[in-house]
Amino acid sequence: MATAKKTPTAAAPAAKKRSPNAAFMKALTPSPALAAVVGSAPLPRTQIISKLWIYIRANNLQDAANKQNINADAKLKELFGKPQVSMFELAGLIGKHVK
Repeated sequence: MATAKKTPTAAAPAAKKRSPNAAFMKALTPSPALAAVVGSAPLPRTQIISKLWIYIRANNLQDAANKQNINADAKLKELFGKPQVSMFELAGLIGKHVK
């Protein structure tokens, strides 16, 4: 019994891998108020936001009733300037605290 040879099918062209935007990957120096939460080492903006979320979750600062809101403790109140912010405001508020 002869086995049929499989012919390779035409593979779809490899999709270009999306490269990260250089502006997001640039290491930024946090202000003293932000450094109290994420550390003083220069970090890319994406890592700063990630470390903020780690801090928010570790200290249970997400609002229980509305998970989109973040309740500020003493360190975050200094960053945000108000007792509660929406998670959508987070990146904009951090922009004032990096160089």
